[in-house]
Amino acid sequence: MAESQVTLRTRKFIRNPLLGRKQMVVDVLHPNRANVSKDELRGKLSELYKASKDQVSVFGFRTQYGGGKSTGFALIYDSNEAMKKFEPHYRLVRVGMANKIEKASRQQRKQRKNRSKEFRGTAKTKGASKDKKK
Repeated sequence: MAESQVTLRTRKFIRNPLLGRKQMVVDVLHPNRANVSKDELRGKLSELYKASKDQVSVFGFRTQYGGGKSTGFALIYDSNEAMKKFEPHYRLVRVGMANKIEKASRQQRKQRKNRSKEFRGTAKTKGASKDKKK
């Protein structure tokens, strides 16, 4: 019942052969419903444009004040290879086509960099560190 209440309208449709994709603005009408999941939108767009769900990327959705209508952007790639080549890594992670790169927080990376700067150009021996403390 909830799925039947969702209407998709696409506008500003552009075929981009250099990047191997179709790009468009998507208007989603969803009265009596708070919002529509991106996964559901990907499924509906893949049916509309006869593409695999893995080749569809949706992002940037904002619900209008008062609800009932959301607007965002959609990219439909010609192939999985084109999607992996041109889509930003963080959006590939969102749809499960790539793994997130785990790294230390920004502050920890800066602190590590600054600690290593203290020893740059000095011999890394116990004696050198004692001389520095004097």
